[in-house]
Amino acid sequence: MITQRLVRGLPWGLALWLGMAVSVDGADLTAEVVLRSLEGGKRFLVSRQRANGSWSNEEDGSDGNHPIGVTSLTVMSLLNSGMTFRDPPVRRALDYLRKRRISELDKTYDNSLMLMAFAAAKDPTVSDAARISSLAQWLEAAQNSGGPRAGAWSYGANPNGIADPSNTQFAILGLHEAAEAGVPIDRQVWLRSKQYWESLQNADGGWDYGGAQSSTGSMTVAGVASLTIIDYHLKTDQGVMADGTPPCCQKDEPNPALERGIRWLANHFAVGHNPGSGTWLLYYVYGIERAGRLSGHRFFGDHDWYREGAEFLLQIQTPRDQSWVGVGSEENRPVVGTALSLLFLSKGLAPILISKLKYGPRDPTRPLEVEGQDWNQHPRDHRNLAEHISGLPHWPNLLTTQEVDLQKALKSNGVDALLQAPILYLTGSEPLQFSAEERSLLKEYLYQGGFILASPTCQNAAFEESLRALLTEMLPPGEGELKPLTADHPVYRSEHLLQPEGVPLYGVDVGCRTAVIYSPEDLGCLWGYWRRHDPPKRNPQLKARIIRAMQIGVNIAAYATGREPPQSLDAPKKRPEEVALDAVERGLLQVAQIKHTGQWNAAPRALKNLLLALNDTVGLTAAVQPKDLPADDPNLFQYPLLYMHGRTRFKLTAEEQLQLKLHLSRGGVLFADACCGAVPFDRSFRELIATMYPDHPLQPIPVTHELFSEAVGRDVRRVRRRAIDNSNPNAPLTTTIREVEPLLEGVEIDGRYVVIYSKYDISCALERQATLSCEGYLPEDAVKLATNIVLYALLQDLRLPEEQAK
Repeated sequence: MITQRLVRGLPWGLALWLGMAVSVDGADLTAEVVLRSLEGGKRFLVSRQRANGSWSNEEDGSDGNHPIGVTSLTVMSLLNSGMTFRDPPVRRALDYLRKRRISELDKTYDNSLMLMAFAAAKDPTVSDAARISSLAQWLEAAQNSGGPRAGAWSYGANPNGIADPSNTQFAILGLHEAAEAGVPIDRQVWLRSKQYWESLQNADGGWDYGGAQSSTGSMTVAGVASLTIIDYHLKTDQGVMADGTPPCCQKDEPNPALERGIRWLANHFAVGHNPGSGTWLLYYVYGIERAGRLSGHRFFGDHDWYREGAEFLLQIQTPRDQSWVGVGSEENRPVVGTALSLLFLSKGLAPILISKLKYGPRDPTRPLEVEGQDWNQHPRDHRNLAEHISGLPHWPNLLTTQEVDLQKALKSNGVDALLQAPILYLTGSEPLQFSAEERSLLKEYLYQGGFILASPTCQNAAFEESLRALLTEMLPPGEGELKPLTADHPVYRSEHLLQPEGVPLYGVDVGCRTAVIYSPEDLGCLWGYWRRHDPPKRNPQLKARIIRAMQIGVNIAAYATGREPPQSLDAPKKRPEEVALDAVERGLLQVAQIKHTGQWNAAPRALKNLLLALNDTVGLTAAVQPKDLPADDPNLFQYPLLYMHGRTRFKLTAEEQLQLKLHLSRGGVLFADACCGAVPFDRSFRELIATMYPDHPLQPIPVTHELFSEAVGRDVRRVRRRAIDNSNPNAPLTTTIREVEPLLEGVEIDGRYVVIYSKYDISCALERQATLSCEGYLPEDAVKLATNIVLYALLQDLRLPEEQAK
């Protein structure tokens, strides 16, 4: 929360607005809260659009100094906040910009922002390729080519003008977008700019405006973002063999200037002010997003830059019109201030697809830093994979990555730090050495629904051997062995149709799914060579290798996430520990899980998570340590609710069936589901019920039944369910998520359901372990549906004495 000390340190006007704003505590900061803030900011900007489609930042509505730049910045913020080229405000703004003659434009800010606006629009109805190319050529020609500021840009087209790092960072951002759109950029442009930024860096690792001043936050985030972009574009295919084999054992050395800049941000991080400066607050905050997202750092030091920045921006959003005003020229008026704020909030909210695990021995001189780069020999690998996936059909338009330090996670947020991303990427060439605490944390991550993707650097056998040993130590006996994935494993069809015999993958199952996938190939090396557009003279065999490696990565990501990575603020968190055992045993509701001959415990934490959810959301005192009993155990009658699930075929003996039926006749309820819609379990369960109740077959429970209503719990007459099209085994899997009526079947005896069954998955969703191939309800809706089933069962148990009395 924003403290009184921080408020006293702000300029008078900003402190006043802080007092007017609604307080948002970090614990209450969710994607939904941020999205509401974004909607308010968008409404404000749309209300300020002029009749010709442009925006003015001036109080009197005049054009001001940067009419093209203000309009471009504003339309960028709308596009990144959820609007598209089809929305009328965006369409009018793009039409306004397209009418500008590029030959008449002479400002670096304006041209850079216009280029980025056209690139962000991705309008297939109008080709902006020529405009983007012309603007890129203008920027290339305007770069200073000599003197002490060679490689930088000034305000205008004069290549010998007085250049500065602010204009320079926007020129680099624009050229980066042009290159991503397929415009070839002269390599010398990147080389000159790299030299400029490195020569401009101060001894403390930060950057200033170029006048021998103290380092500032706004210029340091500019330097970090710029060098990250430049290094990306300077990577070459040097060393690639004639057959397309890249030099994977050659380490990509980190950029020392970039590393120093990131350390400066870690040591000076703030969101309530621009470190080292009393102005340019929102300009700096937006720069934090660029530096953090482009460099792959979710944390600067111990600071979660997005959470802290979003909390701050929501604090200072003006309640009256939902705008933002910052400190400094241009941003001290609401159009530019709001546009900058929306860009930070919207881009930083993008889902984190992959966390790359930072691990290894610590540097004695800097205990918080890992010694060496074995964990990160291909620094761009995971970021390139996420950029490639961004915008693919059925995926979010923007996905991000981060690096997560295992030791820092242990000392701070524990498993929650790992759960920020659905995929934890583990790579290296040396034997893995983790402490008992670190192994325990990784184990907890898997059990909480996480997924580990492992791949060696330089295809090192020692890495694989140590990974096998690690998994064996982490998981129960017999469960941690890496085994070859079978040809029918859904990962081979989750996005691209891969040939299993040519793509060796190994896995470990945890609960409902394969939670660890290991590739013996150095996938990260090839991911590091990926470009949205191939560089000149790229070896075609290298290109083929890159395509194959990217397809493998996409398939693994699709399998692990179901193409539904959570927004960054809504990543799952570890549930709080349950209450003490003696209180648990006295719980109002106690549940037994039925053991059977099949895979009876495929989702071992599903029932516990459900009972915890009941305690959290309903206030019911439920015993969260369920009992596992065979159906013929005499203790069965102590439990009003019985639960069972599975993935494979199973049977109950005649004695088990007899006792189970007797228990249900005395008021008990059996709740069952097929994990991930497993057909073998479904067939066996139907056979069981047909044998036990030949005169009462399973029938759909009408959606009008009280089970689905608020009379029992929540209104669950409409839920979201994932459907799998598996009709063609020779085609990639396709999935759809639809809002539908829930399909539950039951056996009704004397007006009450004694059996409630779902052929669609509930259990794996309760564990957050559902994958792309898991046919069933989404986690949030599975919790609601299962909660209602439990409450209905409890209600029957309470009603039974009344019925017997009658």
